Amino acid sequence: MQSCESSGDSADDPLSRGLRRRGQPRVVVIGAGLAGLAAAKALLEQGFTDVTVLEASSHIGGRVQSVKLGHATFELGATWIHGSHGNPIYHLAEANGLLEETTDGERSVGRISLYSKNGVACYLTNHGRRIPKDVVEEFSDLYNEVYNLTQEFFRHDKPVNAESQNSVGVFTREEVRNRIRNDPDDPEATKRLKLAMIQQYLKVESCESSSHSMDEVSLSAFGEWTEIPGAHHIIPSGFMRVVELLAEGIPAHVIQLGKPVRCIHWDQASARPRGPEIEPRGEGDHNHDAGEGGQGGEEPQGGRWDEDEQWPVVVECEDCELIPADHVIVTVSLGVLKRQYTSFFRPGLPTEKVAAIHRLGIGTTDKIFLEFEEPFWGPECNSLQFVWEDEAESHTLTYPPELWYRKICGFDVLYPPERYGHVLSGWICGEEALVMEKCDDEAVAEICTEMLRQFTGNPNIPKPRRILRSAWGSNPYFRGSYSYTQVGSSGADVEKLAKPLPYTESSKTAHGSSTKQQPGHLFSSKCPEQPLDANRGAVKPMQVLFSGEATHRKYYSTTHGALLSGQREAARLIEMYRDLFQQGT
Repeated sequence: MQSCESSGDSADDPLSRGLRRRGQPRVVVIGAGLAGLAAAKALLEQGFTDVTVLEASSHIGGRVQSVKLGHATFELGATWIHGSHGNPIYHLAEANGLLEETTDGERSVGRISLYSKNGVACYLTNHGRRIPKDVVEEFSDLYNEVYNLTQEFFRHDKPVNAESQNSVGVFTREEVRNRIRNDPDDPEATKRLKLAMIQQYLKVESCESSSHSMDEVSLSAFGEWTEIPGAHHIIPSGFMRVVELLAEGIPAHVIQLGKPVRCIHWDQASARPRGPEIEPRGEGDHNHDAGEGGQGGEEPQGGRWDEDEQWPVVVECEDCELIPADHVIVTVSLGVLKRQYTSFFRPGLPTEKVAAIHRLGIGTTDKIFLEFEEPFWGPECNSLQFVWEDEAESHTLTYPPELWYRKICGFDVLYPPERYGHVLSGWICGEEALVMEKCDDEAVAEICTEMLRQFTGNPNIPKPRRILRSAWGSNPYFRGSYSYTQVGSSGADVEKLAKPLPYTESSKTAHGSSTKQQPGHLFSSKCPEQPLDANRGAVKPMQVLFSGEATHRKYYSTTHGALLSGQREAARLIEMYRDLFQQGT
């Protein structure tokens, strides 16, 4: 791509004005997860040369976090490639040999949180009894029938009755209960077991949806989430290998780690700082020497923020550095947006985008890995599922803090043991996961051991030799695991969240009133004051773009949704500048 000069008759075009001097649009990507890396990679491949990725944490990958212990790799975050037909994550992994050691048992899993299709799930009650296999199969068939019904409301535009409260959990619980109670063939004892199993299945569902409870998931929108055909796959060498493949084509100086952002100042016709204490970077100056994969030997172009340059966006970092840009791609999680949107954007976000942030849901799903010296479970067992018999008539999946462990739906057996050793992976979600995160490892290991003893009826199960667990809810850079359509929200809210700023129809009147600016005070008082000249001009389009799994209407909550959303926002900018770049070729 060649630098371009705009023609004289386009002098008033806000897209062209700043580029006449600089030749390249500057794009800042916030977040080095799958969405951010995919966006940066796509831009660089199309010839954009002034791209910077700011990552708050000390490593790339976002909600992909592979931890190597001994010879095994454990996934605290993303674990499965969900579907293979047309899934860009699958094709990237397959093309680079990441699935060569994936076993047949890891290639086709019915429930997406199981590590193997081999063996059977052992459903155990809190009285130490194993539920008979035929009872489990009968209940599973019934539950799956009702689950399929929950998809029909969106897909066939069926009306939702008032009794369901537009809730997947409420609808499922009542529908399954009615069918169990009306079954003339089951004895009462069997009915009680099946009624108790409802809550266990809903806990599993809540973990997979990353909601506190399926009661909070919208019934009318539930069927819009789309599953890619094909098996679920585990990457034996770790999901981080996919992240590393994405990052391979990105020069080292482009990604800045440990660089949290405080605020995005957008919709500025022109902006420049005054005062010697903060000096914004010049074009190509990333404050890093070109390292491995960098563009070694090239000198940065320019080193000052020229008074005549036009910058519609300024990114204010926590270290008080100001980075001017033409465009910013925001990839932070919905959890971070919910917590920080009022201070993260100046001026405030449009009212409809704020409403979408509020309506959409994000929860916490955590894993608890327990490593044992020897297995106490049989070779045919692929999971231990916990059924509390006293929850047969329960209408809630919320527990008091001291009973947080009741939200653990069960433990899956990591497979194959030749790779992982003797390891169980427990699942917990919602507010109870946040309570678990506050406990120390010793307390969690003790409670999990007691639960395993209680449900298996084996008082001799030893404590695990090692524990490893995630803490996505309390991590300030995520505030949750992934998104879902909450009761009251719909796919339209996902579209609103993804819509670039400023809005073309009314960029000036759409701003929310939650964060008012005072003239000459555009930056946080935590940094040395750097007032800006904000001389209004023609509004430049697509100053702030949004990506991340929560912005993909069909594939929210998935790694492929995150990657595709990053490519989507990059494509907007590539298309935007296509004609201008062609003028310089």
